[in-house]
Amino acid sequence: VQLVESGGGVVQAGGSLRLSCAASGSTFSINAMGWYRQAPGKQRELVANITNNGGSTNYADSVKGRFTISRDNAKNTMYLQMNRLKPEDTALYYCYAEGRVYTSYVTWGRGTHVTVSS
Repeated sequence: VQLVESGGGVVQAGGSLRLSCAASGSTFSINAMGWYRQAPGKQRELVANITNNGGSTNYADSVKGRFTISRDNAKNTMYLQMNRLKPEDTALYYCYAEGRVYTSYVTWGRGTHVTVSS
C-alpha cells in the first residue's frame, strides 16, 4: 500500500484546511487509517484515526470538536477536515494505514505541511 498526502498549506488562525490521503496498491488489506503530526522539536503525536468502515473514530483531545476524519473507500481516500485552526496546529501531517497481507503492516505517507499563522 502506498499513501500520498495533499492539502497542506498556510492559513490564518481560525481558518480551515482539508487534508487528503490517497491510497494505492493492496487497499483491500487496509483495516484502519489515521493521521499523525509532528511539530518542530516535538514528538510525533496521533491526531485521529478511523476504522475501515468508518464506524469508529478516535481523536486527540487537542483537536476534538475542530477536526473531522473521514474516508471514502470507493476513492481509496481518507480526509482530515480541520476547522478553527490554531498556531499550535502547525506541523508536518502524516497519514498512515495498517492492515494485513499474510503479515501485519503499517505504512506511512511522506507528509504534508500545515502552517497556521497568528
